[in-house]
Amino acid sequence: MIFILAWKNIWRNQLRSIVVITAITLGVFAGVFLIAFMNGMVDDRINSVIRTEISHIQVHKPGFENNLEFSMRMEDSDSILQIINHTKDIEAVSKRIVISSMVASSETSTGVKITGVIPADEKRVTNISTKITEGTYFEGSVKNPVIIGLKLAEKLNVKLKNKIIITIQDVNKNITSGAFRIVGIFETDNDMYEEANIFVRYDDICRLSGIDRTEAHEIAILLDKNESTTQVQQEFKKRLPQLEVEAWTELSPEAGYLVSAMNQYMYIFILIILLALCFSIINTMLMVVIERVRELGMLIAVGMSRIRVFFMIMLETVYLSLTGGLIGIIIGYFICKHLEAAGLDLYFWKEAFSSVGYSSLIYPVIDFKMLLFTTLMVILTGMFSSLYPAYKALKLNPADSTRI
Repeated sequence: MIFILAWKNIWRNQLRSIVVITAITLGVFAGVFLIAFMNGMVDDRINSVIRTEISHIQVHKPGFENNLEFSMRMEDSDSILQIINHTKDIEAVSKRIVISSMVASSETSTGVKITGVIPADEKRVTNISTKITEGTYFEGSVKNPVIIGLKLAEKLNVKLKNKIIITIQDVNKNITSGAFRIVGIFETDNDMYEEANIFVRYDDICRLSGIDRTEAHEIAILLDKNESTTQVQQEFKKRLPQLEVEAWTELSPEAGYLVSAMNQYMYIFILIILLALCFSIINTMLMVVIERVRELGMLIAVGMSRIRVFFMIMLETVYLSLTGGLIGIIIGYFICKHLEAAGLDLYFWKEAFSSVGYSSLIYPVIDFKMLLFTTLMVILTGMFSSLYPAYKALKLNPADSTRI
């Protein structure tokens, strides 16, 4: 009976109840949407780091990643590839020559990271081949082809089919140069990556530098799923103790930090929203108690226990919170699900996003664990918010209340 009575009581002043429920709905919806939006941004960045820039795991000589030292090459890279290919959860593997050096056009020059790849293998490990906006991905019979980023092309003021000069140090520590023709220009969501990376064929860079074709600076490994990274990394560390095996979270610390920090940010954000709603609910329910002092006093006078009055006020508050909270969660869920498929294109901020490595096309991601947490927090917020108004009702004196 008390449950039905509490539900009816919140609709005695419909306008006030609707305003409170609407405020709670909007607050919870904003929380759900922004969390899904941030999840989408983080997932997109992590996917870009893994699929475009790094891969899940990389193998090098110890210390190579610190300064890209040319002499730190793995001599028998093919035997290492065999070990890796016979490991569980491996999707693709690619060996690379990596050199930090200079590239020049007819107008200017700049420092870049030169990556020599075997096109067929690299195409399976990274998605650079799908990012080509002009030209092709090492197709045709052009001598010394090179693929560069759009931002680098703008910086060097070069176009498709133009030549650029790559200058490196060979195995004998002599400075040598080679002319390469641009066959493809790629565009990613990371301006810094576009400006600092070029790709050439493994055989071409080996011929220019004098490196033996069994050697490699780096072996990139793509796994079937992200969750296997730690397990596979530990296995390779045991099987390749003389080499350095690093996961993407170590190779890109800022991306690894996003994963660990994101959950904390989400919980803090939800708590701030619910704290603001808590004060709003307390204020509203205090007004309700003050307006109904005579009524509540009469209920106590005719025999309703103070505990039942306390419980009734608590139920009214929880009903308001839960109604608004659930509506907000449901609306947020369906809107985010729609945008998860369609995407939210913030094209007017594209340059700002790409300057820090993010895509302007965001696909919000709903986290069911977070939805459950939000629902529980809404219920707890309603219960907590009801304590003080219910306590004020509990302290009513029936004799004084009936004289008001």
